[in-house]
Amino acid sequence: MTYPTATATIIPASPPPLAFQSTVLAWLILGALAWALFYTVACIVAPFSQCRDCGGIGKTLYGFRRRPRPCRLCACTGLRLRWGRRLWNYLHRLHREGAR
Repeated sequence: MTYPTATATIIPASPPPLAFQSTVLAWLILGALAWALFYTVACIVAPFSQCRDCGGIGKTLYGFRRRPRPCRLCACTGLRLRWGRRLWNYLHRLHREGAR
């Protein structure tokens, strides 16, 4: 009968198979493309979103007494332009001015 020895043996961990890594990478790319498609549709359908400072009300609370004042970020509209739509407008303007 043989007994296991008391010495510490280090067994190197084998890396995950290449098929697993490529599957995870494919899912990440697919998820990123799905998010980009969803955000593009959101920018086309609703280019404006609620202001971060006032929460879409148009007024914020300032000072010690917390008095409502007009929001400076959204100019009292309660809306802000999404960054994707801002990027689209910039690229569209750049293309239009370059085509002249």
